[in-house]
Formats: sequence, C-alpha cells, structure tokens
Amino acid sequence: MEYEMPVTGTDIWYYYICPREVWLMKHQIAPDQEDEALEIGRFLSETYYARDKKELSIGHIVIDRIRQENGELVIGEVKKSSSYSKSARMQLLYYLDTLRQAGIEAKRELLFPKERKKEQVEWTEEARSELERAITDIRRIARMPVPPPPKKISFCGKCAYREYCWAEE
Repeated sequence: MEYEMPVTGTDIWYYYICPREVWLMKHQIAPDQEDEALEIGRFLSETYYARDKKELSIGHIVIDRIRQENGELVIGEVKKSSSYSKSARMQLLYYLDTLRQAGIEAKRELLFPKERKKEQVEWTEEARSELERAITDIRRIARMPVPPPPKKISFCGKCAYREYCWAEE
C-alpha cells in the first residue's frame, strides 16, 4: 500500500498563491520567523474574536475559530486581508471536508478583522472536485526533487520566503 502524504490547510492556502512555497514548506525549509507578515498574522489570531474558542487541532488541520451558533457548529478562518480570498476559501473548504470525513457537520466563515468583513463559504460539488485536484497536485509538487522555479507575483513582497527566492536580485 502506497503512503499518502498528509496535506494541511496551510498547504492548500499556499498552493493557490505560490506552488514553490508549498514545496519549501513540505521540505521543512522554514520561512523567516521574524517576518512582519507572520508577526501580523500571529497578532490577529491572538487578538480578534476573543469570545470564540481559539485554534482547534484535528489531525493535519488547525482551525482558527470554532463556536456554537443556534445549535450549529461554526468554524472560522481568520485572514488579515481578503486579497487572497480564493486561497482562504479553499483552505476553509479543506477543513470542512476533513470534519465531514470525521462525521462532523459545520457552517463556515472567513473573517477579515482589519476590513471588518465576514464571508460565508458554500460547499459545492465543483469546489469538492477542485479541492481533490489541488490535493493531488500538492502531493505531486512535494515529490519533486527540486522546487518549482520562482515566479514574481504580487505576494512575493509579503512572503516570508522572499529572501530564499530573490536573494540575488
């Protein structure tokens, strides 16, 4: 029986932004831990939505927020900006799928505290198919002997791996 590499919500998030970053993380190459963007993310996670229970770990997922609302379980993912909402949406759907496989049904919402926005995320057959393709591709990327070549994108300026990709520029 072939071992299936675990995929995390973080893998899903970065897959939609930068496949190279997925490879770096899967190969346990740590980003700059003092990077401002990482520090802001930690601050937001610790500061906003204090009434909600914080981070819940289940297997290979870490859900930012979990609460009960009108007898229903609601899971939430906190992001500092809605700029990469597709990545955030797919990450949240991955969490939902993982919970469903464990027999847990939940509503889901993306939370953007700095923008004072909240977005409800819907589960569709199309989203399920896309998620399956992404998981397959993440595993393919992780098995590559070297990372995909760097590509300049708008996220590069905020990336904690930017020195790894662009140190010579």
